[in-house]
Amino acid sequence: MLTARRIVLKASKFFTGFLGTLFALLVFSLPAFANDLNTRYNLREPVTALARDLYFMHYVLLAICLVIFVGVFGVMFYSMYAHRKSRGYKPANFSDNHTVEVLWTVIPFLIVVGIGVYATPAVMAQKDTSNADLTIKVTGYQWKWGYEYLKGEGEGIKFLSTLTTPYEQRINVAPKTNDYLLEVDNPLVVPVNKKVRVVITANDVIHAWSVPALGVKQDSIPGFVRDSWFKAEKTGSYVGQCSELCGKDHAFMPIEVKVVSDEEYSEWVGLQLAGETKKISISSAEPENADVLSQTDVATAKPATISMSSQEEVK
Repeated sequence: MLTARRIVLKASKFFTGFLGTLFALLVFSLPAFANDLNTRYNLREPVTALARDLYFMHYVLLAICLVIFVGVFGVMFYSMYAHRKSRGYKPANFSDNHTVEVLWTVIPFLIVVGIGVYATPAVMAQKDTSNADLTIKVTGYQWKWGYEYLKGEGEGIKFLSTLTTPYEQRINVAPKTNDYLLEVDNPLVVPVNKKVRVVITANDVIHAWSVPALGVKQDSIPGFVRDSWFKAEKTGSYVGQCSELCGKDHAFMPIEVKVVSDEEYSEWVGLQLAGETKKISISSAEPENADVLSQTDVATAKPATISMSSQEEVK
């Protein structure tokens, strides 16, 4: 009869080879997991330093979960197969094993602590909204987004952003495009390589402002202001969606952030302030009680106060 040590050694050799093969297949198949809007297998391509950290962390934690899954179930299935009744094995008569019980308590604890230590710098970086070049207030409505530029170039600009996907596509009368349910009339425009602080609230119910490529996902809660930030390193349009169930049209309130060069941004700001482009004013379009906190209160509030104080009680 094989000893427990020999069983573990045999199982570890088998599953080491299995994991190596699985890893090789995963690496060579990653190019097929395209980062376009049609992908079902990968995250959006990160365009901020924070998003890259979260992107890499995602795969590190996924690998840890995979190793635990394969190790636990591998030993279990190998033990059942190698010690089946047809091979003459009889069940052992024991009720507990203190060594095993200590190990399966201490090892998971150490894994969780290690993950916490590894993730802490990224979590802390998400909360550091100080020294922003631009501050924008984001307000969630049923079912659209409101943007108001509070500090920095463009101060005073405000507008609503609403879905523009044709109704015919939504009822399957017209063919769907690659931007299905992600098209908006007024995208949020920001300059490249500038730290943008977004202070996020809501007018009616809880929403969530989420743009994966920028590494931002923050609940917007009526009566509270949460904040986050991003610094896009590449021009382009980056999309997201409300990530908190907020009513019947929850699926129809997309987010689009358009990152442009400094020159293009200055030109856009000039046009907006001069009134030469279409501009939907929140003050004329929103309900009377929509302004949860005034522009002055939001713009002058300290980042630490907004992120870590009374808002956390909502959670």
